[in-house]
Amino acid sequence: MSNTPMAASPLTRAVLEIDEYVSGLGWDQPARLFALVDTARLRVQEPALAAQLGLTDEQEVTGLTPIEQEEIPAGKPLDEFLGTIAWPDAVVGCALTVERLMLPPSAEASVPEGLNEKKLAQWVAEHPSRQEVRMTVAVLRDGARDSALRLREKDTPTEVLTGGDLVPGLAEALSATFEE
Repeated sequence: MSNTPMAASPLTRAVLEIDEYVSGLGWDQPARLFALVDTARLRVQEPALAAQLGLTDEQEVTGLTPIEQEEIPAGKPLDEFLGTIAWPDAVVGCALTVERLMLPPSAEASVPEGLNEKKLAQWVAEHPSRQEVRMTVAVLRDGARDSALRLREKDTPTEVLTGGDLVPGLAEALSATFEE
């Protein structure tokens, strides 16, 4: 994609490519799951699919190609869904985009005690300091990880924060999909 920096690692490029793709769909989207495959291997082993994805002979073929998976079932908790995934050997990594509400760390001290999950979600949704964020988290079988965070109020490609440890819990859950 056009805004993906070429100097970045293949995993960072894949994360930013997915972030750019999903941002083009707008906000209030469901979670989306992507398989990450080695682009060169894809072109050799699945030439028809590579052609369908626009991976032409002239293009650089190093790196990772994200392939969106079927829609995540609505109503099923994300952690339960991730627990059902087993990837074939051709998949070298996976990525997930999800939108959430976040609060600044300073809000933690004001969380009312004794709230169940539903009431806590309502409290966060009504908090004046809440931020809507889209998280794109990717992991590889070898343990590498990267992520991109985009705030709804700063929804531009130049305001996307990247880093390997931005969403460690989600990265761990995605890594678990590769455990046997």
